[in-house]
Amino acid sequence: MNLKNDLNDFELLRSMLAGDEEALSILYRRRQGSIYRFALQMSGSKTIAEDVTQEVFLFLMRDGHLFDPAKGTVSAFLLGVARNYVLRRLRVEQNLAPLGDEFEDDGAVPHPSTEICPLDDLTRAETIESVRRAVLSLPSKYREVVVLCELQDISYGETAEILGCAIGTVRSRLHRARALLLAKLRPAAEAEDAGSAAVKSARCFA
Repeated sequence: MNLKNDLNDFELLRSMLAGDEEALSILYRRRQGSIYRFALQMSGSKTIAEDVTQEVFLFLMRDGHLFDPAKGTVSAFLLGVARNYVLRRLRVEQNLAPLGDEFEDDGAVPHPSTEICPLDDLTRAETIESVRRAVLSLPSKYREVVVLCELQDISYGETAEILGCAIGTVRSRLHRARALLLAKLRPAAEAEDAGSAAVKSARCFA
């Protein structure tokens, strides 16, 4: 039994930075899946997802010393790096506008009664492809909170850490994102009979 598998991410990172290639291998196997899924769900491109995953770990090998455990987890750090690479690629390819060019957040936190995810309620009549298109069509700052909070089940707190913003901003953006998805998915849902493609299936499009 390899005892290194029991090490936490930070311990693996420290060993990796000290020259332990096995620690890097374990950390890669442990975290590459979530990075790839995030990049794929943000970009809709397997090529971009593969490139970003590789770039994140190259960055980690080169600049892993920049990680500060006082500011959060290694996982959030890696997803934050992945986010930067994804947005850079998308901007270069002119697939979406830079963050901040779309709707402005008002900072308001929605009442819990409004926290109903249209992915849960409406995608039962949708195909996985319809859900993918709806998520990909969201402005980037709304897409990323849906990907992180809804598709990857990451907490509001860790999402705020990844995005470098306040939890209230995450809640506000997610509330707005849900409203946008509701508007995008409702026409198709009303036009079709109830189907079986729900958000749990959408999470598998990685």
